[in-house]
Amino acid sequence: MAMFETFSKRKKRLETARQQDVYQYECLPQPFRVQVVHIWNTSIGIYYSSSGYLTPASKLWDAIFSTMCRERGVFFLGYAEDDQDKQCRQFMLTAATDEALDIIELSFRIIDRISRQLGTQEKYGAQITQDANDAIEELNQRFREHGIGFQYVEGELVRVDSQFIHAETVKPALSLLNQAGFDGPAEEFTLAFEHYRHGRLKESVAEALKAFESTMKAVCKARNWTHSPGATAKPLMDTLFKNGLIPPELESHFAGLRAAMESGLPTISNRTSRHGQGADLVSIPQHIVAYALHLAASNIVLIVQAHNSMK
Repeated sequence: MAMFETFSKRKKRLETARQQDVYQYECLPQPFRVQVVHIWNTSIGIYYSSSGYLTPASKLWDAIFSTMCRERGVFFLGYAEDDQDKQCRQFMLTAATDEALDIIELSFRIIDRISRQLGTQEKYGAQITQDANDAIEELNQRFREHGIGFQYVEGELVRVDSQFIHAETVKPALSLLNQAGFDGPAEEFTLAFEHYRHGRLKESVAEALKAFESTMKAVCKARNWTHSPGATAKPLMDTLFKNGLIPPELESHFAGLRAAMESGLPTISNRTSRHGQGADLVSIPQHIVAYALHLAASNIVLIVQAHNSMK
């Protein structure tokens, strides 16, 4: 069934297009918290204690519980009479953002480094049905899905905006597109990340290229440079270079850059999303889509900054 874009959805999307980042870092929505608990249930397993003996899965819960209590300077994370796993779950659902991120990082470090070492029988007894790699992949996907700017990488939660390429390309691109005359590409660029967060990878690449092309059209409009109505990336770039967006004396130096712009993002999009995929299903790896988004951001930053600095 086709999804209908309501007024409120459209309003929220347009408001998001005016933000300075495509991720937020202050709020963990309740559905996300519940999804983390679901991942725990399938990747850590059930808590069981008998006559003082803890199963391997119960030891994982005990490690999470005791470490969090020690670091917070408390004896319990919830009701004292509840088992450790239940207290951890309740804490995840109710804690402040930073504290919830603390237990997420700790728990997934234990899943990553200890849970993955459990034997087949131990996992079966604990009712573990999700391996560590899949659990981490799902967590990172849930972060993206909810627009939360964190990823679990090598034992730590890392802010996306602490990564050089995001800080130096994506955020500046959003900021530059916030100026007058760039409403269309701003909306398309934000929508590209919206598709990416929800796993709609072909649509994400297509919107990234549309944002790149719309940025060039916006510059042409602002400077009264003519182009055909249906112009795509290459003829639009021809127009920009012909009109001196890059100074003529630097064109030879930027020849490789121009070739990269012409053959990079448009080629990815044409081969994966803009044209029919034929008889065989075309699947785009997520890292290629991330590359396409960052490439689009880099191109947008270059074009708008060149436009702003051009007399």
